[in-house]
Amino acid sequence: MWTKKGLIFNSNNNHNWMNNGAMIPCPIHLNNKTIRVFLTFLDKEGIGRTGYVDLKKDNLSEVINISKAPVFDIGKPGTFDENGSLTCGVLKMSDNKYHFYYAGFELGKKIRYRLLTGLCITNKKFQIIKKYNSPILERSEDELYFRGGPFCLLEDNIVKMWYVGGSGWTIINGKSMPVYDIRYLESSDGINFDKKGEVVIKIENENEHGFGRPYVVKHKGIYKMFYSIRVKEKGYRLGYAESVDGYEWVRKDELMNLDVSENDFDNEMICYSAVIEINNKLVMFYNGNNFGKSGLGYAIYE
Repeated sequence: MWTKKGLIFNSNNNHNWMNNGAMIPCPIHLNNKTIRVFLTFLDKEGIGRTGYVDLKKDNLSEVINISKAPVFDIGKPGTFDENGSLTCGVLKMSDNKYHFYYAGFELGKKIRYRLLTGLCITNKKFQIIKKYNSPILERSEDELYFRGGPFCLLEDNIVKMWYVGGSGWTIINGKSMPVYDIRYLESSDGINFDKKGEVVIKIENENEHGFGRPYVVKHKGIYKMFYSIRVKEKGYRLGYAESVDGYEWVRKDELMNLDVSENDFDNEMICYSAVIEINNKLVMFYNGNNFGKSGLGYAIYE
C-alpha cells in the first residue's frame, strides 16, 4: 500500500519565474545524501520553466536547496516552446550528460494548444550544452497535436521513450479537451526518433479521454509504469501497468491504491506520479489539485 506523507513544497513567489506550483516531478539521486526533484514552476503569466528542489535523502520532507534560476529558459519568440516548457523526464546518458525531455507549450487559435517534445542537453553540473530550437518529436500525420509527456530510460545503449500522442479533441462540459494515448519509440542517440510511435496504453472506456506523463521503472525484473488518467468529470487520477518487455503492457489500475484525500492539497485531483527507490523503499512523488499548482507531495510503498 502507498502511504501518503504529505505536502513537501509549493513555490510561493520565490522568484519572478517561480510564482506558483511545483509540477511534474522528475527525481534523481544527486549524491548519497540528496534527492533532487526537477519540477516545472509557473510565473505570474502561467508560463512554465524547469527548476528543482533538493531534499534530504533521510528526511524527504526537508527541503535543503531551491534553484535560484531555471535550468533552461523558454524558447525564442515564434518557437514551439515560447509559451512554456514542462520537463517530463531527466535521463543521465552514458557520457554523464543529462537529457531533459520536455513538452513545449504552443498556443493555437482554432485549437487550444499543441504539445510537442523538446530536448535540452546539459553537462553533469546541469550547465547547458545545447537546447534545440525545434521539437525532436515534431507533429506528424498520425500525431497532429500531441507528441508530449516524454519519459525515457537508457538500456543496452538504446533510449526507450514512452510519451502521449494523438490528434483529437473532445467537448466536456462545454470545454474542448485533448484526447491522446500512451505511445512508445526507440532511439540510438536519444535525439532522433521516428515520426510515429506504437500505442502501448490506450483509452479503455468512455470516462477516459487521455493520459498524463508516463513514468517507468524497472523493479525486480518487471517494468512498472505509473501514469495519470484524464477522467471525465473528475480530472486526473493515477493509473498503473506492468510489462515484461516494456512494450506489451497490462493495465492494473486497481493496484494503485492511491486516490484523492478528503481534505488536503490533493482532495480534487492526483497526478504526475514519479517513482524512485530511496533507502531500499519505493517512493512516489506526485502532484495534487489544479495539475500541480497546489504543490509537490510524496508517498512511500509499505
